[in-house]
Amino acid sequence: MRLRLFLLSSLVYMLTAMPAGAQCSFRNTAFKSGEFLAYNLYYNWKFVWVKAGTASMYTVQSNYKGKDAYRASLTTRGNNKVDQMFVLRDTLLCYSSLDMSPLYFRKGAREGARYTVDEVWYTYGGGKTHLRQHRINHEGKHGWYNNTMDDCTYDMMNIFLRARSFSPEGWKKGHVVKFPIADGNSVEKGQLRYRGKSTIKADDGKKYRCLELSYMEYDRDDAKYREIVRFYVTDDENHVPIRLDMFLKFGAAKAFLTNMKGVKNPITSIVE
Repeated sequence: MRLRLFLLSSLVYMLTAMPAGAQCSFRNTAFKSGEFLAYNLYYNWKFVWVKAGTASMYTVQSNYKGKDAYRASLTTRGNNKVDQMFVLRDTLLCYSSLDMSPLYFRKGAREGARYTVDEVWYTYGGGKTHLRQHRINHEGKHGWYNNTMDDCTYDMMNIFLRARSFSPEGWKKGHVVKFPIADGNSVEKGQLRYRGKSTIKADDGKKYRCLELSYMEYDRDDAKYREIVRFYVTDDENHVPIRLDMFLKFGAAKAFLTNMKGVKNPITSIVE
């Protein structure tokens, strides 16, 4: 009896003493350092889809504050023709530990005449996630915020890196994964919603069997979830985004894969 109580108390101690960073760890099975993905970008202008530019995503093993980490960046660049109608310049950057705990996030977004910057720094201790947040609004004003969360917390880049290693086996259409999502000045409820499978033709001329996932954030004003990005990822161990549908404040954009390099696993989702 004493042995059982000792083991139980030891287990409780280990769980409560475990740092949040360890609790938030996850095994990466989907990508490796050096993965590069390129896309054609299209923008919906007055009900017509026009070629708007390019987008690229690059993931590499790097260093963050003296420790090995993954560095991932997503960049969108509009062309001169579309710039005359609508300027689209987004640069997203994140760092995560090699076991997928978020470390840092930055988003610089120019949509139309508006430019904003969001940053989040993550630290872990006492079984909690500590956030230092920074927002530069479209007027150039700076805001600094602190939050301490009991749960693992993510941003839109770090949750995507982690989600690529999710196993969808057994998921039914409508399955939801919930998590807190942070930006430069708030922490809201976020979720990934599984929408089933579909076949998508990429701009590399190939067709891929894909899993369809929606990244959604809770809109307090409307008291409901709003879809931010819909991902079509390969139905294989890589979960490479083949197509992204982005729902912007001033319209909609789509990205179609043109090239992939340095993927971790064999591409088995190509439809002949």
